[in-house]
Formats: sequence, structure tokens, C-alpha cells
Amino acid sequence: MQPIHSIQVLRALAAFMVAVHHVQPDAAVLAERAGIAFVRSDVLPWMAGVDIFFVVSGFIMVHASQDLFGRQGAPAIFLKRRLARIVPLYWATTTLFLLVGLAVPATLNSSAPNPAQILGSYLFWPVVSTQGFVQPVYSLGWTLNYEMLFYLLFAAGLLLPKRWTLPAVALLLAVLVGAESLNGPLALPFGFWGQPIVLEFAAGMGIAVLRQKGLRLHGLLRIAVAAAGVAVLLAAADQPGTEGSWNSVLWRGGAAVLLMLAAGCGREGIVPAAPVKALAAVGDASYALYLVHPFVIRGMREAALRIGLYAPLPYMVLALAGSVVAALLLYRFFEKPATRLVRRWLRG
Repeated sequence: MQPIHSIQVLRALAAFMVAVHHVQPDAAVLAERAGIAFVRSDVLPWMAGVDIFFVVSGFIMVHASQDLFGRQGAPAIFLKRRLARIVPLYWATTTLFLLVGLAVPATLNSSAPNPAQILGSYLFWPVVSTQGFVQPVYSLGWTLNYEMLFYLLFAAGLLLPKRWTLPAVALLLAVLVGAESLNGPLALPFGFWGQPIVLEFAAGMGIAVLRQKGLRLHGLLRIAVAAAGVAVLLAAADQPGTEGSWNSVLWRGGAAVLLMLAAGCGREGIVPAAPVKALAAVGDASYALYLVHPFVIRGMREAALRIGLYAPLPYMVLALAGSVVAALLLYRFFEKPATRLVRRWLRG
């Protein structure tokens, strides 16, 4: 199935937002070394990139799995596809993080993990870290723990008749959230899985259904919906009290839904302009960008400290640009070949 360029652009935006969030503390370190003031920019709630990713994920699972609904053996086929897509790069970055932690632990912001946390990280199972947080060894993997839950529920839903698949998945997500909200805090892993953010997967699935039923936003209406999404993000950055689990979903998740509607329910058959194609290429590499940018940001910070480049703004520009370049290379030379290799292996 052909990718939708506007969704790839949205994925690029989401990954870049997370990178902007993570580059600023390192820029502050350089500024402090130089004895100059650094005021972080929070014009947008940068971690809302994760909310966008989750809504996009819900949409893509429905959009890209049309050949599986009602098909014999669909759950196994679906899981093989997702494992081949997610596991190689995540396991590689997790292993690299562990190796860096052993070699130069001072460059990391975490303490040494215990065996249970390491095992849970590779299995996408929520565990408590040695720092007391429910997160894997490579902390960015917390989002993938939610993604794997969604994939398992989606695969289970494929066992049902086509008309029941998506309602069943949405219902299971709602039950998890309801159990945690009404009877929580629940023990792990249910306390982790039952956070309201998982409802964003269901929202993305709903948008995919609307698209299948023919919903299209044209011209000014599409621009207005996208602008409304940006406006909600701007308001969320300026509005106190939007950090709680439910408030975050309402504000950031609401913005993500609007942006996804504009991206996923637009007109088809339009040849994208060159800038859109370039951003869509970054969107193709958005998973790599999400996972690799902390390595680039921290590596360039250490290099900047050694050469005396303490100016935070040039560092941020270089680190973010370097992250994009690294992601494109990683996608081209590792992620795509590894995905093809694992898919062939799983198929056998």
C-alpha cells in the first residue's frame, strides 16, 4: 500500500519535536560552562510528538492491514510484520546504550540497570528501573512498550470477524484505562498499560475508519483543521496543568487527532512538492530519528565541550541536523535491510 505523504511529514514532525525536547538540556550544559544564560524554548509541548506518534500508529495499523482483516493466519502475519519493523533497530540501540554505559558511564543520565530491567527491555515488558521509574534500559523505549501492547491487542482482534476487530481492540484499551482509573493504581504491567495515553491508538483507528468511509477534507477546511491542531498545541504549552495523564491526552492527544485528521483525510493523487517529498523522506526515517537522536545529541555535546564550542544555539542546530542525517543513514543502511532480513527469516 502506497504511503500517504502528509502522514510521513507528520511523523517527521513528531520525531523532530521529541529531539528538540531532548537537545535543550544538553545546550543548557554548554551555556552553563560558558557562563551565559540559557532559557529553554517551550513554545510547543515538544513531547507531544509521542502523542502524534500514537495516533498515527493507530491509523497506520488499520490502513496498512487491510489485506489481513478476515484472513486466515492474520494474527501471526501481522505480528511478524511488526516485530520485523520494530525489533531490530530497538534491540540494536538498546545494546549500544548498554555498551556505552559500560564504556563511558559518565556520559549517560542513568544508573546501571539490573538483569530484570535488561530482560524486560528486550521483551518490551514494563519493569521498574534502578532509578525507580517504569522504563526500559534505553528510556525512550517506554513508548515501544505501549506500541507492543497495542500490536498484541490488534493481533488478537484479527481473530474476530472483520466488523468486530476494531471495536474489540478499542474496548480492550478502554477497559485497561478504566480499570486503572477506577481501581488503580494497579500492579505492573497493568498499571503501566492502563494509562490514558493508550486511548490515542483507538483515536487513530477511528480516523482510519473515517477515511475508509470516504471522509475527505479539502482546501481551506483541511488547512483549518491542521491550524486548529497547532493552536491546541500552542495553548497546551501555555496552559498550566496540562501535564497530568488525562489532561495531557485531552490537550496533546486532541491536537494530535486534529493533525492526523488533516494529514490522513486529505485529497489523494496530488504530486507532492519537493519540500514535502524531503520531509516525507525524514518521515520514513522517523523511527530511526526517534531512537538515534539521543546518541547524536550527547555525542555532539561531548565533542563541543572538548573543542570549546559553548554557544547553545549553534550546538542545537548542529545536533538536530546531525540527528536527521544519522537517522537517514541508519534507515537506509540498517533499518531497511534488517527489516527485510527479519521478515524473510520469520516467514521461513
